[in-house]
Amino acid sequence: MATLSARRGPVGSSSAKPSVITQVENHFEPHYPHRLNFYDSPPQFDVTLEQFESWALDRLRILAEIESCFARNRPFEELKSIVGAQQKKYLSMNSNTAINVDKDAERKKDHVSHFVLRLAFCRSDELRRRFIKAELALFRVRWDTDDVAERNAFMNGHDFALGEVSKEEKTELEEQLRACTPQKFQNDFPKERYIKVHWTRVPDLVQTRQVYLRAGIAYVPGRLQPSVIFQQFHDDLEKALELTARALPRMDEDRLTLVLEHLSKGLQAGIASEYSSGPESGESVTADMIDGLAKKHFPLCMRMLHDTLRKDCHLKHQGRLQYGLFLKVIGLPIDEALAFWRRSFSKMADDKFTKEHTYNIKHNYGLVGKMANYPARSCQTILTQNPPSTTDSHGCPYRHYSEDNLRMALQTTMGISGTDLQDVLSSVRSQHYHVACTRVYELTHGLRKGEGIGSGETVTHPNEYAQRSRDLEKSKTQAASAAIGEESMSID
Repeated sequence: MATLSARRGPVGSSSAKPSVITQVENHFEPHYPHRLNFYDSPPQFDVTLEQFESWALDRLRILAEIESCFARNRPFEELKSIVGAQQKKYLSMNSNTAINVDKDAERKKDHVSHFVLRLAFCRSDELRRRFIKAELALFRVRWDTDDVAERNAFMNGHDFALGEVSKEEKTELEEQLRACTPQKFQNDFPKERYIKVHWTRVPDLVQTRQVYLRAGIAYVPGRLQPSVIFQQFHDDLEKALELTARALPRMDEDRLTLVLEHLSKGLQAGIASEYSSGPESGESVTADMIDGLAKKHFPLCMRMLHDTLRKDCHLKHQGRLQYGLFLKVIGLPIDEALAFWRRSFSKMADDKFTKEHTYNIKHNYGLVGKMANYPARSCQTILTQNPPSTTDSHGCPYRHYSEDNLRMALQTTMGISGTDLQDVLSSVRSQHYHVACTRVYELTHGLRKGEGIGSGETVTHPNEYAQRSRDLEKSKTQAASAAIGEESMSID
């Protein structure tokens, strides 16, 4: 694993504060000749704690999107397009022909982030299975989009123990090999190169009867050679994760343990960007606008909190936190927030409201207390922290509601029924809660299945849901206005 080496400040008397890390030393910068990586050697250089976590989070964003693609049964070409877009944002991996790019820095981040996530996802069979599946998909995408020359250079740089089938042996087995060759490849048979490996290295090809077997040896045509590479990547990673799981209990570093526990929860709901302030457009929201916005743009979790607040004129503490921070980030300023909550708690006397709630509302905005700018809660936080009791209103409806209650909420609040409702509930049953929420977004915004909240992305934050919904409405309004303008010009 990446080595964390640091100089510490001078140690004073016994009453002095504990020493702190002041500088991290980088002993050398690694060189990566290929974009593809089997991750067979752990990093042997220093990284900061910030890099340790932030690089892993960036990679986890991509893996979470890959898992979402699996849950939504996306074809490989769509997955490849989505992963490509995510890589450009979070984990760029340029080819060797790219200029004016620090390719080694990009590949260093890729190298370290993979090994950090190994530590996070080695803890159980289920986590290992999901990590291997997502990492293999990422490797396949990179293989498929890599330059042919670079891919061959990568192959030549590794000993994959691929036995060459001689011309004589190919001629001897021509009848059997042709029998395993689809009709559309029969004309290419004379120039097809074959390799031979033990059948356990290509179980997928054996299962689908795409290779000839003799004495435990599989004869693999060159066009199917990537299956050998992919299977070896899978097997090597599986073994490495088991070894890491055995070694993990010996890691004595509390700071890293907390980071790893946080990362291991990331595939459940994805990793969202932090939302701690209003929209970048600077648009503000007033208390009078909340009812209308809730009906048109809020995700189910916030819609249920809003409806409960309107019905009961009250929310319990965790509900106020979850909803209050959400409203802050959609653009509700402090004066409007105070007005909104005061009107909402209409059954409460003024002095009681001022005494019990005004301070907490200002605290959420960083105006009192620690003066901290608290971020709105992400899907991951809502799913994994402060689970609601039966009398609470906060949490994620897809995760915390019974199926009957969720069905009722989707029908009455979001207007979803029939096969669409079953589609959402199917994702919930398989514990893909963010996929279910994304499907609801598509259904309530007239989008095709698979479009997500934009570019095929899934929901990872309630504020992201609300902002994309408002942006979509704005773009539709602008398009309609432009069409009316063009029509009036043509009439003139």
